[in-house]
Amino acid sequence: MNETALEAPGVAEDLFSSSDLEQMAGLGVAPAEAARQIELFTNPPPFTRVLRPCTPGDGVRTLSEADHSALAECFREAAREGRLGRLVPASGAATRMFKELLAYLNEEDKEPSKEVRTFFDNLPRFAFREALADAMARDGHDLENALRNGDLRTVLSYLLTEKGLNYAGLPKGLLLFHRYPVGPRTPFEEHLVEAAGTLRDESGVCRLHFTVSPEHEQRFRDLLAGLEGKHDARFDVTFSHQKHSTDTIAVDPENRPFRQEDGTLLFRPGGHGALLDNLNDLGAEGWDVVQLKNIDNVVPDSRKPLINQWKELLGGYLVTLEERAFRYLDRLEWQEGSEDEGKTGELLDEASRFLAEDLCRPLPPTLANAGPEERRRFLIASLDRPLRVCGVVKNLGEPGGGPFWVESSTGGISPQIVETPQIDPESPEQQAILKASTHFSPVDIVCGLKNRQGKPYDLHPFVDPTTVFIASKSHEGRSLKALERPGLWNGSMAGWNTVFVEVPDATFAPVKTVLDLLRPEHQG
Repeated sequence: MNETALEAPGVAEDLFSSSDLEQMAGLGVAPAEAARQIELFTNPPPFTRVLRPCTPGDGVRTLSEADHSALAECFREAAREGRLGRLVPASGAATRMFKELLAYLNEEDKEPSKEVRTFFDNLPRFAFREALADAMARDGHDLENALRNGDLRTVLSYLLTEKGLNYAGLPKGLLLFHRYPVGPRTPFEEHLVEAAGTLRDESGVCRLHFTVSPEHEQRFRDLLAGLEGKHDARFDVTFSHQKHSTDTIAVDPENRPFRQEDGTLLFRPGGHGALLDNLNDLGAEGWDVVQLKNIDNVVPDSRKPLINQWKELLGGYLVTLEERAFRYLDRLEWQEGSEDEGKTGELLDEASRFLAEDLCRPLPPTLANAGPEERRRFLIASLDRPLRVCGVVKNLGEPGGGPFWVESSTGGISPQIVETPQIDPESPEQQAILKASTHFSPVDIVCGLKNRQGKPYDLHPFVDPTTVFIASKSHEGRSLKALERPGLWNGSMAGWNTVFVEVPDATFAPVKTVLDLLRPEHQG
């Protein structure tokens, strides 16, 4: 094998063939990175060590109503200046939304479950009911006749498969979620409407970016074109895909590279943590303050005022904290080499309190006896990094991550979003801390991507590479192990400064199953 084909030293020569290297070059995957991933399967990193849940007064902030007006105005000023944008991950297929319906459709002898009966009992309440009837009518079927005759599988075939609406094969962003007198809306359109209420700059432009799968991008673009002039705003909407260079290599049960029937390596999408590259690209393109929100967490117009209010509060709080951090950084740099020890000491104490109390990052014990210069360098390094403000809601039993105080390998502690699989299932102590959690992260995040000079941060150095997730999967009927990159809002942002803010439960309205669309928050 040609050794010069290896892009970095340390890659075992017997691990990859020349054709493997060609395959990886086509994907943009470095052989050294693929080898590192294989090593993670052999020697998995330790579980994240959580110290305690973040709770109100201990890692979770409650914004005072007295501050709401000032924070909202701070947000609006940033919006007018064109500093704001929104990133929405929107590539995931809606298959899981229809799990029960698909099971009934595909198993001829299966009796309708409670969920299936509930779906059909409430079919008129779904925003896609008319579109479903139209799809059936094109082939000469009448929806109401099919329902009266108990021909439920025909109805589902037109809802879920390519015969009709193909809802099980589309991303959630393209499904009809909410009903209005002028016609139903998709989550994609709801995000645009929400943005029109909060993100418009002084020229009336709203910037949004959606990560989508390549095969569905044109449908999003067609939908966008149909919305031209429909809402009182101009939308600067861009799209991107999850990059193949972020795919991760799969291994067999013996931790050897998994090979497909044609002998090629199997690379799989690396999970939502792969979208860190997309977010990093937005920063490089000049994006400054970015809202991050899931595609399915949208509500009808009647419930948007509360949503918009808290978008403004979270964004205003981030801008306020960011400005204070930048001022401290400027002052700390000006104090370099200062002979006025008293003035320097006051600044170091003040900046340390801001870091510990406002950004929830107490100084590690190792700095207790450190000299002024060492403290100053630590404070600069701690403040000069991306900042995020994360809304959290009271734990309502939804699956997903929550806010915890986490201990790093170097002994420092910081607030982090931690997913359940990151916590040791065999540790009674760690599981007790997990069960004591009071809040949940609904992915309602505002990110600051620029430093005080207005230049974008490179987000990659702030990833905790140990927070990968290994899962058992199968391919072509064979077992394999798959690797997910550190999640976008947990391990990929572990090195950011993180502030948790309690937001009202009503700001969280996810749609995990189709029956969630029957909840009051989606029937407005």
